[in-house]
Amino acid sequence: MRDPHATPLAAAPACPPQAGPLPCCPVCESAPERISWRQRPGRPVVLVFDPCGHQWTSPTPPVLAVSL
Repeated sequence: MRDPHATPLAAAPACPPQAGPLPCCPVCESAPERISWRQRPGRPVVLVFDPCGHQWTSPTPPVLAVSL
């Protein structure tokens, strides 16, 4: 069964395993050092990939997970 909460970010290209825990930038497919997000009431969430600076719009905020 398909996940009803999947966002376009979930379909972002997979980075090589050594790239890190963050998904690749869906625009340039590079491994980001950081992903920040901004949201205004009534507007979609804007994800910003650093250091490339590309932006990606998502209808929902990212799911945060901590791994040890």
